[in-house]
Amino acid sequence: MRQLIVSADDFGMSEEVNEAIEIAHRDGLLSTASLMVAGPASADAVRRAKRLPNLRVGLHLVVIEGETTLPGAAISAIATPDNQFGTSQLGLGIEYFFRPSARRALRREIEAQFRAFKASGLSLDHANAHKHMHLHPTVGRFLIESGLRHGLRHVRTPLEPPEPIKAVELHFDSLGDAALRRWCGVLRHQIRKAGMTTNDWCFGIAWSGHMSAGRVAGLAENLPSGLSEIYFHPATAKNAHLQALMPDYDHVGELDALVSPLFRNAVKRGNVELVGWDGAPVRT
Repeated sequence: MRQLIVSADDFGMSEEVNEAIEIAHRDGLLSTASLMVAGPASADAVRRAKRLPNLRVGLHLVVIEGETTLPGAAISAIATPDNQFGTSQLGLGIEYFFRPSARRALRREIEAQFRAFKASGLSLDHANAHKHMHLHPTVGRFLIESGLRHGLRHVRTPLEPPEPIKAVELHFDSLGDAALRRWCGVLRHQIRKAGMTTNDWCFGIAWSGHMSAGRVAGLAENLPSGLSEIYFHPATAKNAHLQALMPDYDHVGELDALVSPLFRNAVKRGNVELVGWDGAPVRT
């Protein structure tokens, strides 16, 4: 059996992102979104989610390149006074692993993000992390520990196999790609040890920001057996914030893919079952 979760990250980053998620859920195949609880447009995202009862919303944990939930002064080991995380994955990764003060601040911030999600009144469907930072063993451990206290049952593993990508178009599989796949085993072990579930496969890494209708239609017809997730970064337009963070991303093109008949028809031809993180079928 081939099952597929169609999801979007960065819910709450901007109203343009939120509007695209609403359109893609209403008119396309999108069933699931991941919320940045401290994002500039998080309140707007929560309002939209509450009027979309079939949209499943989880936590998009932010511990890099984004706003903090706690005041930056309260977690100064990992944040700036103006409530921002740093942007260096290597630098933050070293801090989170080796500095006790950074680990203490990180644990508090992650718990605060789960509490903020609970305070939104939304039901916690799943969790993942911005820039896949939960692949870091310390971030992954704290996400799971806090998640257990808040009823978390499902966590994304960003494991993207190369074969379906290569079946769609020529793709060079680098040593970094192979190393990332091997590192996913650490996260998967953490998730399963906690009694949570995860996906078998995940797509959106190699073509991040460029998930065109043709590409995702090809993926739908070449999905491996098991539970896959295809995640997107849609927006109705590119504001200054999106331009600064992701200058080369085609956000509007990804929205177009989500509502494209090409994608929908490929899912049908591939006999792919659209589901949520709980495995239950979703209506589109």
